[in-house]
Amino acid sequence: MRPRTFLLFLLLPTLAFARTRTVVPPRPTAPFRADFLANLDDVQSKIVELAAAMPEEKYNWRPGPGVRSVSEVFMHIAGANYLLSTFLGVEPPAGLDTDLEKHVTRKADVLAQLKKSFEHLRNATGTVTDLETRVKMFGETTTQRGVMMTMLSHLHEHLGQSIAYARMNGVTPPWSR
Repeated sequence: MRPRTFLLFLLLPTLAFARTRTVVPPRPTAPFRADFLANLDDVQSKIVELAAAMPEEKYNWRPGPGVRSVSEVFMHIAGANYLLSTFLGVEPPAGLDTDLEKHVTRKADVLAQLKKSFEHLRNATGTVTDLETRVKMFGETTTQRGVMMTMLSHLHEHLGQSIAYARMNGVTPPWSR
């Protein structure tokens, strides 16, 4: 057998095996919108459950001077739900109080406003038809997908803050009991 033929004979199985071992990354099983809504459902339920679990007398508690109180954190979340929706082209409801953090402090009112803001945010994200549409957000160019990711990041940031506030006040988050 000639050396070239012998070499080819040895390499053929290796080449054949290499072709069958091509790694193809798995395709996502759910589109972005489904993933977004599942994550939104989870973080929304935790924020609302935690707001409901906090005793009303703790709604004015704050960890230190100049730091948001419990009710202010929840109303900051609600206000951001309205604000971030504007980057998707959806304006807040007419007549919305622009200083929710200072004016909405009673537990029942906070819970009602939180729920309305989440409904608004969910409806706003439902208007998105092209996730890659470029938009300006806080002076930077991003996509509508980027706006939606910012929404989730913001919600998770303040969920963590609210969990810390709750635990500092002896409240165990309902989902971790």
